[in-house]
Amino acid sequence: MIPIKTGAELERIRVSGALLRDVFTGLEDMIRPGTTTAELDAAAEEMIRSRGGAPAFKGYQGYPATICASINEQVVHGIPGSRALAEGDIIGVDIGVVLDGFYSDATRTYPVGEVSEEARRLMRVTGEALDRGIEMARPGNRLSDISHAIQKHAESHGYSVVRALVGHGIGRRMHEEPQIPNFGPPGKGPELLAGMVLAIEPMVNVGTWEVLTLEDAWTFVTVDGKLSCHFEDTVAVTDAGPEILTR
Repeated sequence: MIPIKTGAELERIRVSGALLRDVFTGLEDMIRPGTTTAELDAAAEEMIRSRGGAPAFKGYQGYPATICASINEQVVHGIPGSRALAEGDIIGVDIGVVLDGFYSDATRTYPVGEVSEEARRLMRVTGEALDRGIEMARPGNRLSDISHAIQKHAESHGYSVVRALVGHGIGRRMHEEPQIPNFGPPGKGPELLAGMVLAIEPMVNVGTWEVLTLEDAWTFVTVDGKLSCHFEDTVAVTDAGPEILTR
């Protein structure tokens, strides 16, 4: 069953999302060659806790960190550590916040210094694919209208969408119903209703959509070693249209 949020609940997710947005703003100047992913993680945790929130990922099913830091061919769930960012990398930073019992979740992919034209194009198209999906998050549409819009845009540019990982509902819990694939035909699945809150998150690859998990049991990578990009926002379905709570 997909939870429908009340106006008061939606406002609390909105406040959580505003904190998360500020955390990303605070990290942006740190995304440069030489910064380690552990430094990004520590800074994000300090910013979240200083505002009365808590990292949603830390300890979740045993995950050891505040952020997921996924570089280049890493798709999602990269664990922060001693690795330093290098010129030309791209890094997906995925962060969840819980504030006053309500969750928000978002991902931004950043260039590190000067990156290749291929990387810039992948990032642009993935961001556009997210926007296409968000645009379909309206009452009366079907869940797969979001999925189809993402897939259509990514594949029209020659990319593939990851199929093993999905977006999700969010609110009082980090992961709620429904699961939101990034592929599929339109017009399928539950009808979208005002009050639903969704974490929409395309993961788009330069090569094949297939992924595998590294020995750390968390980090997903592309099987062909080619670049992957991830963007995500927490979005409320409202009668006035989609409201992006994490921008």
